[in-house]
Amino acid sequence: MNNPSQILVFRTNLNGSDEINRIRPALNGHRLIRYWSVDTEDIDKVLRVVTSSSLNEAEIIQMLTQANFQCGELE
Repeated sequence: MNNPSQILVFRTNLNGSDEINRIRPALNGHRLIRYWSVDTEDIDKVLRVVTSSSLNEAEIIQMLTQANFQCGELE
């Protein structure tokens, strides 16, 4: 049985591929993250994470904060 997917959306300060590449190993290596993307053209530098329902926003925020980036839940 498949776990349902959920999409988490965050405001970040990620600017460009160098900064995105700094978080890539952590996001790609997380077993609950199915897909993620960053829209650096958006004013909020939106990070979208497709995940199983057992991952929460705080885990993503902590991952980016530990990499010295700003990250907050986007309503």
